[in-house]
Amino acid sequence: MTSASSRHLRAPRGERPQRLRDRLAGAAAGFAQAPGTFRLVWQADRAGALLLAGLTALAAVLPAGIAWVGKLIVDAVVAASRGAPGAGEGRVVGLVLLELGLMAAAMAAARLSSLERELLRARLGNLVNERILEKALALELRHFEDSLVYDKMQNARREASARPLSLVVQSFAVIQNTVTLAALSALLVRLSPWSVAVLVAASIPAFLAEARLAAETFRVNTWRAPEGRRLNYLEWILTRDSHVKEVKLFGLGPLVLSRYRALFGKFYEEDRALAVRRMGWGVLFGLLSLAAFYGCYALVAARAARAEITLGDLTLYLTVFRQGQTAVQNVLSAVTTMYEDALYMSELFAYLGIPTGGEAARALPPRAPPRGRPLALELDRVSFRYPGQEEWALRDVSLTLAPGEKLGLVGENGAGKSTLVKLLLRLYDPTEGSIRYGGVDLRDMDPADLRARVGAVFQDFVRYQFTAAENIGLGEPAHLDDLPRIEAAARRGGADGVIAALPLRWETVLGGWFEKGHELSAGQWQKLAVARAFMREEAEVLILDEPTASIDAEAEHELFERFRALAADRSAIVISHRFSTVRIADRIAVLREGRLEELGSHRELMEKGGRYAGLFRLQAEGYRE
Repeated sequence: MTSASSRHLRAPRGERPQRLRDRLAGAAAGFAQAPGTFRLVWQADRAGALLLAGLTALAAVLPAGIAWVGKLIVDAVVAASRGAPGAGEGRVVGLVLLELGLMAAAMAAARLSSLERELLRARLGNLVNERILEKALALELRHFEDSLVYDKMQNARREASARPLSLVVQSFAVIQNTVTLAALSALLVRLSPWSVAVLVAASIPAFLAEARLAAETFRVNTWRAPEGRRLNYLEWILTRDSHVKEVKLFGLGPLVLSRYRALFGKFYEEDRALAVRRMGWGVLFGLLSLAAFYGCYALVAARAARAEITLGDLTLYLTVFRQGQTAVQNVLSAVTTMYEDALYMSELFAYLGIPTGGEAARALPPRAPPRGRPLALELDRVSFRYPGQEEWALRDVSLTLAPGEKLGLVGENGAGKSTLVKLLLRLYDPTEGSIRYGGVDLRDMDPADLRARVGAVFQDFVRYQFTAAENIGLGEPAHLDDLPRIEAAARRGGADGVIAALPLRWETVLGGWFEKGHELSAGQWQKLAVARAFMREEAEVLILDEPTASIDAEAEHELFERFRALAADRSAIVISHRFSTVRIADRIAVLREGRLEELGSHRELMEKGGRYAGLFRLQAEGYRE
């Protein structure tokens, strides 16, 4: 979508397009989303889309036919009652049966259309959700850490299962009612040409008011994305087991609930104001429509009283005018709903159009260092700052990890340790400098190839609400069903004891989200995360980010005995606040405020008496106490 369209669709908060030209431009920009939506429908269910189009065409022409047959029935009854030549019960009954057939066809078309809409809704909703999820897979870490992008994702997901089909259905409704109106107008013109103009003119003000309210409804819902996430978060605090201890201990319930109520109250007042305005305009323009109908009704009834038209003509006029009024209102209502749907679709397409590919290799074809053995990892004057930030997270870091070397990484919170790991995994690229593996710049490698060479356990590891076997096997999805390999990884990671204690062992569903789920302690979850990293037997580099944060000293010792054996022929980076952990490293890098302050073995750093030595002694004194 063009930037001009975006401006029309998303006026700044607090601003409203006052001029008709602005509203029409916004409507045009919104309806520009229709072709893309129809392509989604075509991809979801071609046969269903064609069937729905055919049923719509049938439903469009039947009302005029039914109205005309109704006129013929009335005229035939009047003629038969007067004994007119050629009139009789047989003709009346035949016309009634004809109308019955048309009504049955209309009913069948309506039911089939309803069925097809439900089927198409499921297929289309699933396709749109798949596109949203596929896009999420293509997004980079920088996108997920950008609140604006995250809001786009939430807006896209908000009504993904309903809005696309609604836009298509309303488009068909516009076509159907326009055709119906054209057919009815052809009948109406014969009796009262000016009635057609009255019919349309009486409905236009209601359309303009509804279109404006639809745009305001969309803007309110769009603005709510950040606050909507806050509302969901407040609900999350009060309903998740991970929060209940602190909520009860600190008595947070009333505070969080009061904030929830205040935010919900704000949403309610906004919705109420829009609903009241919609009701007021609806009553006003409904009365206008009634006045137009009964004014025309009185004039045509007077013509029938003067015998200028037949009783059948009067019946036809009343039927056609009522149906015509309904058709005009349906068209305008459908256009209004289309506008609102199109505004939503603009959000969906804006999300799907977020530029990605920043992780793609610069070199084509991507360069690939030799596999099967660890290679040198070099950081050459690496500096990095997060998008939109002025402070440097890393500054001028140069470091070489020799093949097979074990590097400890220590530093205070915010020193840049986790940022460095993100750069090594190419979740971000350096702002300045370069990182090379085996002499190849990471930006010239295929990211999937790079990450396949790395096994990692993160401090914020994921607790998958899957089976125990899957929790470990996900470390190498290609071997998810290889139970012997999963068992070996569990032994290496020290998780075999956890598995043995589970009620269904490998088939036990873990976590508390689903029925019969078995919850684990933090330390047990972490052992599974470590075992998951050990699934990647071909890994050339191991990264352990606080791997012992939730386990006791004995378990920590056992883990690192296993880690020594596993990492014997691999390079490894260990991040930890426990200095007993990093002592096993060949060298230790000390980061401070994003800069490499010290580098050397444990003995060298202790002899130097710098920052590392001070922190080590401080921690050791804490243990002695």
